[in-house]
Amino acid sequence: MTTAPHVPAPPPGPGVQPPFPAPPVEGKGKRIGWGLGIGAGVVLLICGGGVAALIGLGTSVQGALDEQAHAAVDDYLEALEARLYDDAYGQLCAQARRAESASEFRTRIEGGQRITDWQLGALDTINMTVPVDATYEDGQRDQLEASLDQNTSTGAFEVCELGE
Repeated sequence: MTTAPHVPAPPPGPGVQPPFPAPPVEGKGKRIGWGLGIGAGVVLLICGGGVAALIGLGTSVQGALDEQAHAAVDDYLEALEARLYDDAYGQLCAQARRAESASEFRTRIEGGQRITDWQLGALDTINMTVPVDATYEDGQRDQLEASLDQNTSTGAFEVCELGE
């Protein structure tokens, strides 16, 4: 005799409690809204912090570049003012030294008016220039521009030209 496999009994009729609680229905949209709002707020805080950090880094880098450019132009102008022409020539960029010998540089500089005072403006990082408000020995003032280049081995700024 073969026995029939056990067949489960049919489920009970209407009004039967399910074996698990039913998920709540009311307030579901409100919770999703709060969750999305909090998530968006966290994303904004993180992105805002990143933007603030980038702005701070950019400002810091610009300040450092300005300082290095001003030091290079100041050193060059101080050497010219003190008539230390060999020192001034040594501070020129490689391109300027290739274009003009030390003796040619000395002759050109000695033939012009000597700058006795100057004020430097902000470095233009696109054109690599620094504006110079120069005062000559005779009191005449002029707006000049110092063209800069970076030394490929040291990374330091060097003056290439001081002109109008």
